[in-house]
Amino acid sequence: METDTPAATVDALVGVCIDATAPALMFSGQGSQSPGMGSDLLGDPLAAEIFACASDMFHRDIAALVTEGPSEALHDTRAAQAAIACLSLSLYRLLREGGLSASAVLGFSLGQVSALYAAEMLTMEETFAFLAKRAELMADAAQETPGAMCALLGADEVAAQGLCDRAAHGDVLVIANYNCPGQIVVSGTLPAIERAEAAWTAAGKRCSRLATAGAFHSPLMGSAAMRLAAYLSQVGFRDPKMPLICNTDARPLDAQSAAQRLCAHLTSPVRFEQSVASLCRAGAQHFVEVGFGGVLVALVKRIDKASIRNRVEGRESLDAYLAAYRSQRSPATPTHPLAAPVPFAAPAACSEGDVQERKPL
Repeated sequence: METDTPAATVDALVGVCIDATAPALMFSGQGSQSPGMGSDLLGDPLAAEIFACASDMFHRDIAALVTEGPSEALHDTRAAQAAIACLSLSLYRLLREGGLSASAVLGFSLGQVSALYAAEMLTMEETFAFLAKRAELMADAAQETPGAMCALLGADEVAAQGLCDRAAHGDVLVIANYNCPGQIVVSGTLPAIERAEAAWTAAGKRCSRLATAGAFHSPLMGSAAMRLAAYLSQVGFRDPKMPLICNTDARPLDAQSAAQRLCAHLTSPVRFEQSVASLCRAGAQHFVEVGFGGVLVALVKRIDKASIRNRVEGRESLDAYLAAYRSQRSPATPTHPLAAPVPFAAPAACSEGDVQERKPL
């Protein structure tokens, strides 16, 4: 990667060079699924190929799933993850085809799988094969060891960890997601989550049980991580073509450590806040959520209010964003490409309620 441009800076924590004139792309996680999402892209051959590949790997028609429903089908872990990844990868291919060049990629849990494809660490077929296995193992582990997740509002790490220590009573109860300042998600057994909710509300604070199928990003996913390790030992990862910031440690992912860190991802917390902050320190100024719902841009707003935030979730926003991107990067444009927000005015960030209820996995 070029390092001699004025807009490029190096951050020791991230360890990569970030071009501040190019956007960092964020891929949505589970919880962002919605009936009909991506249906307006299916007429494009690039998107149709993505959906067809996913259908082959998941052994079900993903295009029919999002266009015909029923909506309850998207509550299933396997179906939801396939549909969300299809939308994200379709949008990414169309953005790239439209001339967009990204400075870095990151995903929120499930979204990290989409980022593997964007960074060219896996092919399209390898990405969906991995995703299908990951979704299967997570669903199996959730059935074997039932659990739940809860978003704590107004929480910092000390308070959240203290709550886990007090409410665990010998059960699993851990921090699972560092979403943004003032919002941390905990994950654990059902009794432990119930005790945590009771203690948090008794202290006059708010919390929200998440609509998840299990206690993801906790030791209760240990069996899934062990089985995934065996699968990933046969996968050949390639070096990323652009920085991919890993959820587990907010540092760049590489081919050599990919298998180990992707397995740890199932039982380790998602450090989204730290990942975005690291990118900002490295020079990133512009973040684009590639997927449905707007959850991630809302989180970024709380992490770095000075950042430029946009979201692309369907044909209309895709076309508008690309038109604005091309206009601002044109030599005829007198201002720095990131001197102001992209003018198409991306939809407003989701409400606090959306952030807590639709937390990605």
